[in-house]
Amino acid sequence: MPLMRKLTVLAGAAGAARAYARKNPEKVNQVVGKAAKFVDDKTKGKYHQQIAGAVRKVNSVTGQPGPAAGR
Repeated sequence: MPLMRKLTVLAGAAGAARAYARKNPEKVNQVVGKAAKFVDDKTKGKYHQQIAGAVRKVNSVTGQPGPAAGR
């Protein structure tokens, strides 16, 4: 698959994920919080700041404050 086609498919998937997050913010925030806690526990806090940043980014897309990543 040519590179431009891959990028187009990836952009479409990202757009669909963003639309889903806007329509279902509570569900998305709940799942992201659980995933962040799981990863933070498995990495023993080594990437806590990066995980928290990703959670903040998702929360900015959903427009709602969500669960904080981690401890």
